[in-house]
Amino acid sequence: MSKPICSTGLRWLWLAVLVVIVDLSSKQWVMTHFALYESVPLIPFFNLTYAQNFGAAFSFLADKSGWQRWFFAGIAIGISVLLMVLMYRSTAKQRLLNCAYALIIGGALGNLFDRMVHGAVIDFIDFHVNNWHFPTFNIADTAICIGAALVIFEGFISPAEKTAMNKGE
Repeated sequence: MSKPICSTGLRWLWLAVLVVIVDLSSKQWVMTHFALYESVPLIPFFNLTYAQNFGAAFSFLADKSGWQRWFFAGIAIGISVLLMVLMYRSTAKQRLLNCAYALIIGGALGNLFDRMVHGAVIDFIDFHVNNWHFPTFNIADTAICIGAALVIFEGFISPAEKTAMNKGE
């Protein structure tokens, strides 16, 4: 027997769609207004820098022959499907966990689009201290990290607190 979609966690997929729209729009803006590897300082510790990442987080496996594109695409699809199944099995009232899953799905799909269309993920957010630069990242990466942090945070919430949160108290 199927459940009405709006009563499940899938109700929160609008957040994933929002992440994909903001992510792809920001990347398109950077690709339109910047040359590859061009960097524009905005404040003393933050630049916009157009970069391409052929690997995963922190350019993991970026120096490989190209198989990693398909490997990471498969991971993004698999994780997105798994999280959507978990959202379907949960109730719409489980807001924190469903929002976390939606953020991860949106980020995964935004980066998946880049891998399939551009062959690499477009990154542009560059934080630095003097000459030390944190690895360049994008909106999708940010959504994935926030979503993962929320999943971890949710694990520390007691069952009684979860019940109260889900009731809206």
